[in-house]
Amino acid sequence: MDDALKPGLYIVATPIGNLSDLSPRAASVLARAGLIAVEDSRVTAKLLARIGVKRPMLPYHDHNADRVRPGLIERMHGEAVALVSDAGTPLISDPGYKLVRDARAAGIEVVTIPGPSAVIAALTLAGLPTDRFAFFGFLPAKAGAKAAAIADAAAFKGTLAFYESGPRLAATLAALADGLGDRDAAVAREISKRFEETVTGTLSALAARYADAPPKGEIVIIVGPPGEREAASDAEVEAALREAMTRLSPSRAAAEVAARLGHPRRAVYERAQRLK
Repeated sequence: MDDALKPGLYIVATPIGNLSDLSPRAASVLARAGLIAVEDSRVTAKLLARIGVKRPMLPYHDHNADRVRPGLIERMHGEAVALVSDAGTPLISDPGYKLVRDARAAGIEVVTIPGPSAVIAALTLAGLPTDRFAFFGFLPAKAGAKAAAIADAAAFKGTLAFYESGPRLAATLAALADGLGDRDAAVAREISKRFEETVTGTLSALAARYADAPPKGEIVIIVGPPGEREAASDAEVEAALREAMTRLSPSRAAAEVAARLGHPRRAVYERAQRLK
């Protein structure tokens, strides 16, 4: 336990809620690292206090990464540098991939210490197919950009996962129902914490549930894959296209409508061009 770590970059997953979820190996690496690159030193200091150690910390986040990264790479040649996020696995909706890329380019050893991840935990709670899934992080805040991102997600024929905040949850669920159809879904929040909750239902039902009662805490939305459906009529396709083209380009509108109604994308795009 007291032997020195080899120089390099150590990607350390930390708890997403319950601090007891920190693995013994992760605790050992954090206790022996020469430096810990952190999102917020106050958050990581609490975790280090839990395991009874103090280590040098350096903030590494979106706002300073380009400036700090070269110095971190230099230090990795001679000492162990651990990378942590405030919660969960680094690089999953967190900065960090450029640090890994540059470390590898410099011939530095990169080691991962796996552990908690909110999106994986939510998938286990949702009761939806997990044989094929895709993670899309946070959707854009603006309605047009959000609809376009959902249209892109609709092209994936498996389970979908998104991060979201409480105040935006109901609007996002409604947008997902509009863009994907009323699929089965789950809202998992405060995973591994005292008020952990997973609520399942259709996207529209979940949107209605949270419309007047935005929940608190960190949230993962899991959306099931599209089910079998009857082919939409030409009139339904045209009506959906006309609505979608009021907020999206013809190509984006065609992609959204094709995914939602189960029609070939090329045929829907050709119809969109005629309508335009």
